[in-house]
Amino acid sequence: MSGKRRTREGVQGRRTGEEELRRLYRKVETVDERAASGMTDRVASCGSLYDSTNLLLQYCNNDDTVSASSNLDMEDRVSQLEQRLQLQEDEIQLLKAALADALRRLGCCEDQGPGAAAQLLQALPSRPLSNGYVQQKRLLSSPSSPKKDVLQSMKRKSMSTERLTLVKREMGGGEARSRTTSSSKDGYVRMFLRGRPVTMHIPDAQRDSYTLDHKGAAPDRKLKLQWVYGYRGRDCRSNLYLLPTGEIVYFNASVVVLLNTEEQQQRHYMGHDDDVKCLSVHPDMVTIATGQVAGNSKDGKVRNKSVYLNTLHVLGMGVFDRAVTCVAFSKSNGGAHLCAVDDANDHILSVWNWQKEKQLAEVKCSNDSVLGAVFHPMDPNLIVTCGKSHINFWTMEGNTLTKKQGLFEKHEKPKYVLCVAFAENGDAITGDSSGNIYVWAKGGSRISQAVAGAHEGGVFSLLVLKDGTMVSGGGKDRRVVLWDHDYTKQSEMEVGEPLGPVRALSEGKPGELFVGTTKNAIIRAAFPDTLTPIVQGHTDELWGLDVHPSMEQFITCAQDKLVQLWDTNSHQPLWSKAIDDQGRSAGFHPSGGVVAVGTMSGRWLVLDTDTRDLVSMHTDGNEIISNIKYSPDGNYLAVGSHDNFVYIYAVTENGRKYSRAGKCSGHSSFVTHLDWSQDSHYLVTNSGDYEILFWEAPSGKHVTSMDAMRNMEWATYTCTLGFNAFGVWPDGADGTDVNAVCKSHSSSLLASADDFGKVHLFTFPCSQPRAPSHKYGGHSSHVTNIAFLHDDSHLISTGGKDTSIMQWAVV
Repeated sequence: MSGKRRTREGVQGRRTGEEELRRLYRKVETVDERAASGMTDRVASCGSLYDSTNLLLQYCNNDDTVSASSNLDMEDRVSQLEQRLQLQEDEIQLLKAALADALRRLGCCEDQGPGAAAQLLQALPSRPLSNGYVQQKRLLSSPSSPKKDVLQSMKRKSMSTERLTLVKREMGGGEARSRTTSSSKDGYVRMFLRGRPVTMHIPDAQRDSYTLDHKGAAPDRKLKLQWVYGYRGRDCRSNLYLLPTGEIVYFNASVVVLLNTEEQQQRHYMGHDDDVKCLSVHPDMVTIATGQVAGNSKDGKVRNKSVYLNTLHVLGMGVFDRAVTCVAFSKSNGGAHLCAVDDANDHILSVWNWQKEKQLAEVKCSNDSVLGAVFHPMDPNLIVTCGKSHINFWTMEGNTLTKKQGLFEKHEKPKYVLCVAFAENGDAITGDSSGNIYVWAKGGSRISQAVAGAHEGGVFSLLVLKDGTMVSGGGKDRRVVLWDHDYTKQSEMEVGEPLGPVRALSEGKPGELFVGTTKNAIIRAAFPDTLTPIVQGHTDELWGLDVHPSMEQFITCAQDKLVQLWDTNSHQPLWSKAIDDQGRSAGFHPSGGVVAVGTMSGRWLVLDTDTRDLVSMHTDGNEIISNIKYSPDGNYLAVGSHDNFVYIYAVTENGRKYSRAGKCSGHSSFVTHLDWSQDSHYLVTNSGDYEILFWEAPSGKHVTSMDAMRNMEWATYTCTLGFNAFGVWPDGADGTDVNAVCKSHSSSLLASADDFGKVHLFTFPCSQPRAPSHKYGGHSSHVTNIAFLHDDSHLISTGGKDTSIMQWAVV
């Protein structure tokens, strides 16, 4: 499920698509006219730079008229229009960034005089550009050279959709070596992201010896997954079981977790490459089956594994569509069969001899959502499925599955049948979205007993205990209720609102339950009122992360509006605090006494790390606060925003008082990363259009001279673009593939978090193209952030859509 964080406009028909194309063409032409008019006066002093910018303009001005044949069907036509619209959007964004950069650099040249302009021209590349055009380098611009001569020198070509796709691919990559250049004389390395040059300056100590041909080595140190925080309860069911080993088994992201709650130890099965969606335990209590989403392979798959964490079988390669959402072993025939339901439009139900990896039968289950599938415990040929407005009883004869639909008759038909369990006598028991519990007589499809209003809201889970009594878990009311053999209520307890509604139930030791919740927590429970959280996590996309400067703690904030301070030894939150806005970034004060939290609304706040009390609150603009970081001496705070600015605050009283001291203005896109110099006098920032800019602090004055900046020692290294980190970028990177980097405190390691669910470990400095690394999976979505603990003993990584936190031991 990992993918790029981009918004693609939907095209709802041929006419709408054509109108959108015409609008985009007019927009490009307008930008071109404005650019031509605005740069007329600057051609005389910077002609070579102007040529470079206009070559970029050519991409956006080429005539892309679609030449579709009259018999082209509507779907193909719409698909082509969608591709073309996305390409136009990318090219317009590139044009805006190029023009803004050109105007800024020209302005700097005018301020500094002709000498600076000549120096800037010498740094421009004279090699062929990726589109095949050669930039004509001039010694000096002549005032007599009219702008129209430059424009006439660019040929227009008509491009088909295939040609546009090729250009986009070239702009995003190509051979990395051919697209990365260096100059020891001028002291820079230049790489390209989506056709945009990114220039990084070589420190003086390395200018003479640096070469792109040097081959680096992967670090001697490696990572080992130690702990997975959280549990996937927000959208998955029946995924929590107790094993004879004393471990509970569940999953989060692409990792299947076996947690020993007594010893506080985890084991991990890492054979999946995308989100795990369902789980079932074999009657032998040793074999486990899990199903995952399709990911890059286009088909979901079922993996059979043992509690010894070795893969036994992989079923359904190329068979399941999108994802496997339900999986269950048979009971009465020794668990010889396995049933699975995929996420195709028809939700195909299939039955397998899993040991032979042979499919026995399949059938279209339902056009509506299927939420559960389970074998009858006394009949290996009977399967019960439930979901939106249905419960079906399937009988397998040979390779045929025959359906008998459950009849609600005089009883209220629910919108969803949410869960199924079986009584000791073989009766099926269902819980539904209306809060009712229905008992279906064994072998029939009619209701024999009803418990109306068992819960307020849905009944999310049912569990029949070893003594024949039953436990139900409620959604809206968050209650766990104990029922006797006659379905009379015996006891109940309520899960607190911060932990969320009940999602899954599992029987533990005598008198003990494990409760999974929709807020991704697992609780150890016992009637009448014992509830102890043992696993907690976030429930929405997670970006904010920082580590305590001197303790084994780290802070996270997410779009679920929760800020949590974690202890890496107990793996529990020391505290959680709900805030009014979605969290996006976090940073500890060097003293560790306070922590700053940036939100998605432009507001940022400061919390006391001991009491979690609010210390201060401020607002800068109304855009995302993407980065927030204290200076090493603790006297300043830098706040990087998606409004393109960095706000600098003076900090006094050990992080208790704040006053605006400066503002960094100069980026042409949103700020993505920032770092402080060790002396707290300078900042370096990256932006969404791949700029690297330097600033004085606290004034916010833009530093244009690289003589001092190339040798600056930075307190942290979290900017993804820079001389000591550019080796993390893979071939063909489009600029959003690397979300975060972090240097170890020993300055020997550099970790990166990418858009494909991977954590990489490099040697620092990482200043060679395509540097070798150790690569680690576990996250199933884009990895959003990464940080070493203060003593470099562990690395913390955070996931985006998978909402997970992972703790890696550095070994």
